[in-house]
Amino acid sequence: MSMTLHIEDLPDLARGAAFLGSGGGGNPYIGRLMVERAMRETGRPLELLDLEELPDDAFVITTAMMGAPTCIVEKLPEGMEAAHSLRRLEEHLGRKATATMPIEAGGVNSMIPLVVGMRLGLPVVDGDGMGRAFPELYHETFHIYGVSGTPMVITNDHGDQTLLDTHDNYMMEWLSRGIAIRMGGVAYIAEYPMDGATAKRVSVSGTIGMGLRIGRAIREAREQHLDPFDHLIRSMEGTSYSPARVIFTGKLIEVFRRTKDGFALGTVKIQELGGPRVMTIDFQNENLIAMVDDEVLAVVPNLINILDAETAEPITTEELRYGQRVKVMVVSVPPIMRTPEAIAVWGPRTFGYDVDFEPLT
Repeated sequence: MSMTLHIEDLPDLARGAAFLGSGGGGNPYIGRLMVERAMRETGRPLELLDLEELPDDAFVITTAMMGAPTCIVEKLPEGMEAAHSLRRLEEHLGRKATATMPIEAGGVNSMIPLVVGMRLGLPVVDGDGMGRAFPELYHETFHIYGVSGTPMVITNDHGDQTLLDTHDNYMMEWLSRGIAIRMGGVAYIAEYPMDGATAKRVSVSGTIGMGLRIGRAIREAREQHLDPFDHLIRSMEGTSYSPARVIFTGKLIEVFRRTKDGFALGTVKIQELGGPRVMTIDFQNENLIAMVDDEVLAVVPNLINILDAETAEPITTEELRYGQRVKVMVVSVPPIMRTPEAIAVWGPRTFGYDVDFEPLT
């Protein structure tokens, strides 16, 4: 069912979107501020369209930020970049969008389409193409199930634009990543244009609503003095993001992070509280694999979340700091993200890990 999003919903949505981002997807505070500003300046709420209610003949253009999440903290967006990309793509295609949609779930990338929707008066489809966040533009259910990402438009904070039309989505990623690097490490895009019938077939449904649900559960636990992890896990029961479980508790003892090739790459080590074990988590924008010694405890595409040990607030990869006390949670993902076709695109072996994906049970 479609719903209306109000400014009071944004803190919960930003928190929940950061959780779904599995460490990536951009800074949730910056994303929230961008939408709050747009709502205040336009003076209206935002319509969220249920994916299943989208007309078959609708025309959807997805919008997002691309680049290293570390860069957006120092290089704040002006606010209209993604909207300018969408308008330029409409002009190129000779067709007006009837809605926009996220390409991924994350603190910024669940929010960018909301900004576009507010600024341009477009509804936003409650769904996306990843069901979480992933580092590359072909890491999409859109791509997995046959949609071309191009033509696409890339815009930076100075209004510089590039229009790309490539023979496949791997070339789209390779070329656009180089452009984003030269635009300062971060840029704003419109891509994967598709009709409503296609969007219903290839998208992960309900991820904005799921972000609201998760963010609300974390807040309620704090307000009602509940165990935030138990409350959060119970709130996800019966959804496509279940089961979920805490797999480690400890203190960050090492964070190695660098920005390279348009990504935030690194490793975090967590010392077990009251024990000798050390967990290592590798990330490429998002958390990819969690290991203790040679034992794999969690791996993509399942969510791997590093959460504040007291509040369960998500900690994105650019916010990891020595000394933080955390709990690590692994969360199952929707079936559309676990098919053989999907695992061939974003399973652990595609990131160089010699392990097989095993669904949570």
